[in-house]
Amino acid sequence: MKEAFGVDTEVVRGSGGVFDVVVDGKKVFSKHELGRFPEPGEVVKLLQPK
Repeated sequence: MKEAFGVDTEVVRGSGGVFDVVVDGKKVFSKHELGRFPEPGEVVKLLQPK
C-alpha cells in the first residue's frame, strides 16, 4: 500500500479467521464473504481508480 498509494496501513488483530480490508470505513475485501484470502496484488487493484 505504501508503494502503490503512499499511505501507511494498520493491521488490527481479530479472531475467528476474519480477514477484512476496510478503507475509510468501507469494506473493500472480505475473506468471510468470498471464502478466500486475496491474491497477491488483488487489494491494490480493488483500490485503484476505475
